[in-house]
Amino acid sequence: MKAAADKVLKDGVSRGDVPGVVAVATDAKGQTYEAAFGKRVLGETADMTPDTVAWIASMTKAITGAAAMQQVERGKLSLDAPAKTVLPYLGEVGVLEGFDAAGKPRTRKPKRDITLRHLLTHTAGFCYEIWNADIGKYQQAMGVPGITGCENKALTTPLLFDPGERWDYGINIDWAGKMVEAASGKTLGQYFRDELLGPLGMDSTGFFITPTMRERLAKIHHRGPDGALAPDLVLELPQQPEFEMGGGGLYSTAGDYLRFVRMMLNEGRSDRGRAVLKPETVALMSKNAMGATKVALLRTVAPPLSNDA
Repeated sequence: MKAAADKVLKDGVSRGDVPGVVAVATDAKGQTYEAAFGKRVLGETADMTPDTVAWIASMTKAITGAAAMQQVERGKLSLDAPAKTVLPYLGEVGVLEGFDAAGKPRTRKPKRDITLRHLLTHTAGFCYEIWNADIGKYQQAMGVPGITGCENKALTTPLLFDPGERWDYGINIDWAGKMVEAASGKTLGQYFRDELLGPLGMDSTGFFITPTMRERLAKIHHRGPDGALAPDLVLELPQQPEFEMGGGGLYSTAGDYLRFVRMMLNEGRSDRGRAVLKPETVALMSKNAMGATKVALLRTVAPPLSNDA
């Protein structure tokens, strides 16, 4: 099996499908596969290795979700209470109904309050602009920046539907991260270090790229009109952000992330045997929490920044 998997990955690098790749697998007991091929940055000498650091983007969301559920366990947050009791701004967000003749947005009050459960299941009504043209139009009209700049104003986009009525993918988990900060009195990065990353031994994971992490950092690559890949030597999340992006701000390694995965497989216990979540919480996190609501196809409105998903 290892030889077959290695061949798939080597061939992908050789064909130019990817500049480099790290692949890992685990079960509850420990890692079962690990391999790395190609380069961290095309045109440079450093090989891709299992301890390579990369921006893990939306894989951050599961860690933020676990942090929120720790606060639910401790009675600091509630899944179904109005989120505005923790973050008053979430009681002010309107539902976008369209734009007037001058291009200004028209919004109305939502039928019900946003809850943490809505945020954690992406049913609150928020959406990313790369999959919804109306959000992009709102950002342009109101001077709202994109989320990857990690500015607080980026979180001021409206809802596209009433909370609980549909599913769509957006800044929900960033707001869940803000709720963790409000409940704990810590920044999200400090909370992660104290309550999840530290206890799980995830020493190469964080919003801030430490010097030792930077030595192992892989770059994002873009494919040009000719099909060739080239590294983006500029794109990096702000290292002194206005807010730490719970929906997509972490840098990590494949091995570190598997420590988080094994915690979930082991009902909340770390490799070191420390409990960071209760078994019943992990079971709840592993069940359907949005009823008959369905995840929908996301059609890109911003190629080449995004594909359909």
